[in-house]
Formats: sequence, structure tokens, C-alpha cells
Amino acid sequence: MKCRGTLIRRTPLTETSLIVTWCTREHGIVRAVAKGARRPKSPFAGKLDLFFDTEFEVAASRKSDLHVLRDLAVLDPRQGLRASYAQTLAASYFVQLLDIVAEPETPIAPLCDLLERALDYTAARRPERRAVTYFEAELARELGIAEPGRPADESLAGMFQRLPKSRRELLDLL
Repeated sequence: MKCRGTLIRRTPLTETSLIVTWCTREHGIVRAVAKGARRPKSPFAGKLDLFFDTEFEVAASRKSDLHVLRDLAVLDPRQGLRASYAQTLAASYFVQLLDIVAEPETPIAPLCDLLERALDYTAARRPERRAVTYFEAELARELGIAEPGRPADESLAGMFQRLPKSRRELLDLL
């Protein structure tokens, strides 16, 4: 299965392998094992970093939602997200929040588009509180849980029982 998506999480699996997670339009949240990715001479070296926009191919698993990564090409590394701590923290908050609300392997094109716009905006400029609340409002609207007169963060927290812990630190920083 070939996909295009934004890398949203990297988790060590073994001394040499990673579990990587992408947000894709067609397949939603996709997880794959990148065998040998932590080796210095891995073909994936330098290509599996957070927030990278990538094209990738996985061998689909028949038994679980954890596939095997076969090939990967970086389309946009979004270097601007590493320009400041505030930009990195905002990007982290956006992907953590999306990861809470999205179901694995369910098409989420509008949510993926929202995430890409938020990451591209944040890569180009220092984030503002207004950008965070806009992302939350659009996410709540897309999910159909926005309530008139109620802040989007409250609607999201009420529906999903939590928001990422990084939200408080991000808002304090902004």
C-alpha cells in the first residue's frame, strides 16, 4: 500500500527498529515497523523525523494494524518547525491532539488537511494563541462536536476525556 502522509510519532521497538505513525488522507492513522531504522547505515536514516511530509510504502499486515515499512521518500521536512521551541511545541500539540481524536485506518482527509495547514503555518511563523484556538475550533467543527458559545477545547476534552498535556505549556509560552 502506497501512501502520502505526515509522520506524527516515532516509538522505539527494538535496539534497531522503530514503530512509526503517519496521518494520511486515504487511510487515516497508519502505523508501521521500520526494521533496522535505528542502524547508522539504514536506508531510512534521516528520513523518519517528526512532522516530515512523506510518501511511503508499507506491506500491509493481515493480522493487525501494524504494517511493515518498505520504502520512504521525504517530500517536505518542514525545517521551519525546528526554528524555535514554540514552533516545535505547537506542532507537537497539533499532532498529539489529532492522534487523540482520529481512529486508526479510517479515512480522515479533512483532519489531515487541517493538520497540514497548521504545520505549514507554524513552520513559517511563530505560533500565536489564536492559531491554537483556531485549530481546536476547526477540529471540533470537523468532528461535529462544536457547540455554540462553548470553547472548542472544552468540547474536545468533554468528548475525548482529555487534551494533550502540552497544551498548558504551549499556551503559557505564547
